Amino acid sequence: MKNNPIPQCPVARGLQSVGDAWSILVLRDAHAGLTRFDQFRKSLGIVPTMLTKRLKALTEDGLLEKRLYSERPPREEYVLTEAGRDFLPVLMMIGAWAHRHCDGELARYIDVESGSEIEPIAIDAVTGAKLGTRSMRMSLQPQSEPSDR
Repeated sequence: MKNNPIPQCPVARGLQSVGDAWSILVLRDAHAGLTRFDQFRKSLGIVPTMLTKRLKALTEDGLLEKRLYSERPPREEYVLTEAGRDFLPVLMMIGAWAHRHCDGELARYIDVESGSEIEPIAIDAVTGAKLGTRSMRMSLQPQSEPSDR
């Protein structure tokens, strides 16, 4: 009997790339415009060795890339890649979840153009349904197109 491969959970695989809470906070700060080691260290209050490891991992996993901003002395900054920029909705959904379920005064997301508060929601691009309103399952293969009977 042939063993079926167990589908890899996309959440588990995503966490392998993103890492831990420090890495997520580095990505938050990168989205806020921080690019330099000292900026991240000051914002996060993280020890330099820990920050070095997180920046290296995020660079290796393709969420950040290093760019030289000074030749003398040589200095690099960390900028978001496409994959890193694609993480913004995840950050916003974590924040939206915290607003619903965590105590305390929390900062709000504000649309710069309109000045109104942003209320992130997650929807299925195919059906337009808000995530969490329909049953779901995981599959190794995409659902086939419904047939016209």
